[in-house]
Amino acid sequence: MVGDTFARPLLADHGAALGITVTTVQPEPGTKGFVPVPKRWVAEQTFGTTMLHRRLARDYEKLPASSEAHLYWAATDRMTRRLTGTTTRWRDTTPPDEVLAVGAAA
Repeated sequence: MVGDTFARPLLADHGAALGITVTTVQPEPGTKGFVPVPKRWVAEQTFGTTMLHRRLARDYEKLPASSEAHLYWAATDRMTRRLTGTTTRWRDTTPPDEVLAVGAAA
C-alpha cells in the first residue's frame, strides 16, 4: 500500500516482478493535509516501536538468524507492555529526597 505520491508505473512493475501487489491509496476528495490510513498506520507504528530497540536500528553486521531473534524479542517486549499496561520510563522518577547519597547506609 503506497500513497498517491509513489503511484508510478515503475513501482507497480517492480512489485509485480517480485510477486507483490502494490495498492495505491487515494485521499478522500476535498481532504487537506496529512490523513493517516489505518492499515498503513499500524505498519508504521510497528516499525517505530521496533526501532526503540537500538540493536535493531544497527543490525547490519549480524546474521539473519540474529536479526530474527532480535525481532522476536522486540515483539515480545511490546506484547508484554500492552498486556501489563506498563510503559517505558526514560528517566528515574524517584523523588530526589528518596535517593541515597553514595556511600550512605540504607
